[in-house]
Amino acid sequence: MNIEQLEHVAAVARARALTKAAEHLHVSASAVSQSISKLEQELGVQIFIRNRKGTSLTADGKMIMKKVDDVLAAIGELKEEANRCTDTLGGELKIGIIPGPINLLIDVVSAYRTDYPNVKVEIHEMGPVKIVEGVENNELDIGLILTSETFHVQHHELVAEELMEGKMVAGVHEHSPLASFDQINPQQLIGETLVLYNDDYIKQFAMDTLSPHGPIDILFTTNNIEAIKRAVQSGVAVTLGMDYSFRTRAPYPSQPIIPIELEGTGKEPLQLALIRRKDSVPSRRVREFMKRVRREF
Repeated sequence: MNIEQLEHVAAVARARALTKAAEHLHVSASAVSQSISKLEQELGVQIFIRNRKGTSLTADGKMIMKKVDDVLAAIGELKEEANRCTDTLGGELKIGIIPGPINLLIDVVSAYRTDYPNVKVEIHEMGPVKIVEGVENNELDIGLILTSETFHVQHHELVAEELMEGKMVAGVHEHSPLASFDQINPQQLIGETLVLYNDDYIKQFAMDTLSPHGPIDILFTTNNIEAIKRAVQSGVAVTLGMDYSFRTRAPYPSQPIIPIELEGTGKEPLQLALIRRKDSVPSRRVREFMKRVRREF
């Protein structure tokens, strides 16, 4: 029995598919299969049921998996303690974040990398569903997503910590007639061409808020945040997003995006939340980063 075999068991249990687990581990599916088979032979217990629908834990496998999680968590703590003893911190820190608030992390990441140069930080900008999946499958250490009372994390494997409250606003070009208003109502957006980020909450907000007042003209919906910025900054369209998404130095200084408050769009608070797995102890590098995020937000 070795650590690699335990890591293979954990990866397959979470992915529920041997091939997907192998891709995450960056090894061949046959290598993972052989590794688990040898462990099953050594223990004299069948850990997984393999069929065309995927891979699932047996009753004995579920019990073993609890011990595997404990062992891997203990190994992680041991490595962190070794780093602490040498006063160094290394490894990888992978963060998933929805588009918009990434600008709020720049100073945090910059200071973190200065203090811990041996930690490789990776920030992945993606939609909330992908972030949740990434954290669940241990492909991401933590995630930053948008939550509310009616749009929240519904996964029992995760814990969500609210960081800051925000609200939906319209983003317009500085020379747009709408830019002269402190607030605009949904009726004023009817007739405007919209470009939206491909996010479930934003799309639902646009439909619920604007459609009662007339037809919605959506030019495109995309995951490419730069395409949205270019469309708004060129005066082609208006966008919708969280107010903190616009707290940044615009990449096109001569054509900034102006956030305008929306009237009559409800009082439900929206939260930027940090999510992580609840069944594992965060490593020291993750704890240090979360502490800085809390302080900044």
